[in-house]
Amino acid sequence: AVSLKHKKMVQIEIKMIGTKIAEARKKAGLSQAQLSQHLFISPQAVGKWERGESLPDIITFHKMSQILGVDLYFFLDMEKSTEQIVEKDDKVEKFDDVVPEKKKKKPIWDMSRGNWVDADFSGLSNLHEKFNGSNMQNCKFVGSDLSGLQLKYNNIQGCDFSNTNISESCFQGSNIQKTDFKESTLKKTKLSASNIENCDFTNADLSEATFKHCNISKSKLTQAFLNQTSFIGSTFESIVFEGVVEDCSFENCSFSKVTFQNTTLLNTFFKGKNLKRITFINCQADRLTYEFLRTNKANLNEVKIKL
Repeated sequence: AVSLKHKKMVQIEIKMIGTKIAEARKKAGLSQAQLSQHLFISPQAVGKWERGESLPDIITFHKMSQILGVDLYFFLDMEKSTEQIVEKDDKVEKFDDVVPEKKKKKPIWDMSRGNWVDADFSGLSNLHEKFNGSNMQNCKFVGSDLSGLQLKYNNIQGCDFSNTNISESCFQGSNIQKTDFKESTLKKTKLSASNIENCDFTNADLSEATFKHCNISKSKLTQAFLNQTSFIGSTFESIVFEGVVEDCSFENCSFSKVTFQNTTLLNTFFKGKNLKRITFINCQADRLTYEFLRTNKANLNEVKIKL
């Protein structure tokens, strides 16, 4: 199945990154315990990375590259992975060998491992491939079509994705700061293990998007279109929600200085964390959502039941 092949490729990629971490650590003359002390984490975490059982987030990648004296792209260089391999009928084949002829003729734009500073990609379209392991600072993507794009392990700072189509894309392990997504479309986009700080999602379409294990802080979600949006194991700090939140879920998320103001919450699921740190101002909720909030000890003094 395609999903099994994809899983195999991801596992190979994670193991290769782990091998590179171990290689750089040994070359720097550090033990796992010594590296963990520099990163303020446990030695067990370093061991898991090197065994390919987990990955550090993008901020830790940056710190580790400085400590070990290597470029960030050293860890993310996948060229030695034999072009992506998949397992089929107990045989290992190159990915190119199993791609239909029609697929091969499509131009491949791989803009990975680039240092993009002050670049203007406004109006860009038909870019449906990869933009991984890059340093992207003060770049413009205004009015671009980036749908279906892979954006993994990037450092994205001060960029402008306003009025851009980023639907069905994937942000993974990225550090995203001071970046505008105003009036952009992130429908069905997946964001995982990423730091999202001081970003503006005003009037953005986040319907059916998934935020998994993300740190979301000091960002604007005013009038963002939240419909069937999932937040899983994510952290919210200094965030203001305003508008309609419908058919959404907040599962095992933590909240600090979070405010829902002038917000209507409909059929929205809250589970797993104490919600006392959420402030509600002039809000409405249907009976089901109201009970989810009450069960999780939210202060509902300014939440009215919408009949």
